[in-house]
Formats: sequence, structure tokens, C-alpha cells
Amino acid sequence: QVQFVESGGGLVQTGGSLRLSCAASGFTFSRYVLGWYRQAPGKGRELVASISSGGMPQYYRDSVKGRFTISRDNAANTVALEMNSLKPEDTADYYCNAGLSGGVSFRWGQGTQVTVSS
Repeated sequence: QVQFVESGGGLVQTGGSLRLSCAASGFTFSRYVLGWYRQAPGKGRELVASISSGGMPQYYRDSVKGRFTISRDNAANTVALEMNSLKPEDTADYYCNAGLSGGVSFRWGQGTQVTVSS
């Protein structure tokens, strides 16, 4: 059974940093593209960043380029998102998921909430 457990969210001030972590299980982690997604209140879910099976290439949405860094540990089945220079518009619930060619293949986990105060 596929499972994603996200952690590391919290309340930070503008300009602060957080490191999100996602522990995955139930599938061959190293074969999949991993992605971090977010959903702000009243908005749809959007892809924030993704990382290919071997670590490169990586994708970042324009609004987070230069501030967020995605990384993965195939031995530990984890994917992380380092978030710096946080802005109020980064406030959202953050989720991870996986796809063989990107995209979403599995059910969502509970997510982790990030709130950036101005």
C-alpha cells in the first residue's frame, strides 16, 4: 500500500525558512519522479518542484526559483523541500507524490501545513 507522510511544516515569518520532508513507502521509490505540490486556501493544487529518479533534471515553478530546493534520498525513500526567503503567498498545505514520468500516480497523503506571516 502506497503511503506518503509529509512533515516539517509550521508557522514562520516572511523571510524565514522551513525544510519539508516526505517519507514514501509501498512502491519502487528510485524509479519514480517525485514532486512537491501545494494547495492554498480556496485554490487548486499546483506543482511546486519535481526531481527525476537520479536527481536531475529538476523543475521549479517560477515563483519559487532561487528560493526552494528539492532533493531526494533513494536509499531512505525520502524527498525533501528546502524553502528559504518564504513569502506570505507560499502559505499552503504541501504534499508529495510520485509518477513514472512525472505527474501523480498515487493517493495523496495528509500533507503538511505551511503558514507564512507578513
